[in-house]
Amino acid sequence: MSPRARSSRLVLKPFVVGWLATNCYLLADREAGEAAVVDPGTSSPSELEPILREAGRLGVELHLIINTHGHPDHVAGNPYLKERTGARVLIHEADADMLIRPPWPWPGQKPMRPDDLLAEGDVVRVGELAFRVLHTPGHTRGSICLYCPEEAVLFSGDTLFAGSIGRTDLPESSPEDMTRSLARLAQLPDETAIYPGHGLMTTMKSEKARNPFLRALL
Repeated sequence: MSPRARSSRLVLKPFVVGWLATNCYLLADREAGEAAVVDPGTSSPSELEPILREAGRLGVELHLIINTHGHPDHVAGNPYLKERTGARVLIHEADADMLIRPPWPWPGQKPMRPDDLLAEGDVVRVGELAFRVLHTPGHTRGSICLYCPEEAVLFSGDTLFAGSIGRTDLPESSPEDMTRSLARLAQLPDETAIYPGHGLMTTMKSEKARNPFLRALL
């Protein structure tokens, strides 16, 4: 996976963690000295410590832990990172209960309460970088994407993958909601770089051309 940043302010470092090879992202504004982690999907210190070391190398402090949804392969590292850094944990309000009462056993996952609840239209700031919260239910009721139009970057969680989409056959899933969410994402500019919850980075232009789930909506 090749990190892509359109300005000198955004530093983006991907890490692949956990049993399900979840993409975990370190986002940083080096000038402001602030960073966030998106989807720390493992409770293993040996996989999480490299993220903290990278933040130290960049000279930034981890202020936020952002979950694109509540499945354990995207949230299991929340308690460890919070304990190590004091960062605030953010998740959409509709998926908060998955942190408080984990829906199924997962190695090392601990129940916890999020510090802040996200909703459609919220703006999450990492230094001077602004990420807009897009509520994109379908995979879960509280799935979100994080969109930074200034950088033309989208973190799509398990809503949109390169060539595919997240599962919609789970108890908290909805195929109808997923269709609406995908139609919304398809309106983003072609040059938008997409960083998904699993698999390779892609672009909106590529997905409109090759992803059968998006092509069916165009």
